[in-house]
Amino acid sequence: MSQWSIVFALCFVACIPKKKPGESPGMGNVAEGKACPPDNGLIDDAEDGNNGAKAIKGRGGYWYTFADDAGSTIEPTKGGTFMMASGGANGSQFAARFKGKVGGGKIVYAGAGVNFTEPRGPYDASQYGGISFWAKRGAGTGNVRLKVPDINTSDSGKICTECFNDFGADLQFTEKWTKYVVPFSEMKQLAGWGSPHPPAIDRTKIYGVQFQVNSPNQDYDIWVDQLEFTGCK
Repeated sequence: MSQWSIVFALCFVACIPKKKPGESPGMGNVAEGKACPPDNGLIDDAEDGNNGAKAIKGRGGYWYTFADDAGSTIEPTKGGTFMMASGGANGSQFAARFKGKVGGGKIVYAGAGVNFTEPRGPYDASQYGGISFWAKRGAGTGNVRLKVPDINTSDSGKICTECFNDFGADLQFTEKWTKYVVPFSEMKQLAGWGSPHPPAIDRTKIYGVQFQVNSPNQDYDIWVDQLEFTGCK
């Protein structure tokens, strides 16, 4: 069992009385998961209603959607302008939302993401310890993979020979807004494919954050809000 798994398990028992409604316990109480000041860690809270990330600490990319060419569908349309949806977490006005149906092929996926720079380029996130966000699902699957492309896994880095096996975490969204905190040290690549397989994410050169669904033949309706870096140094 990893160090973070032990911390999570202990805090799950000890911290339940202190946790806020809808918030997952554990990782927010360790150094890498602690909240940053809004003028430092905020990536996007969607409250301006547009498709741009917050212009903070050199960041300023845009939201987008992506999907396979094997039958998966997605709204907002791949390649179109991303529009925020009304009704965010904790009574806020807006959230990022994408929905559709995953195709039935062998390799199928759909998702949404936000880049940290425009034009897209690597961003130095070494001052941070991880990522946090609020999320929920509507009708359909809640199996979602958080992905953080870096210099070794993104095709933009021109290093990988089998790209897109990004460091991240497999999560299960529910119909209730819940806060998720994922330290960089807990992010893993998937086994069995991708090249290279470095020991850890290169947080000095990351490109953005993605949320991906790949459950074949499943409808999905995914909501994400209050996307932030955590663990400021």
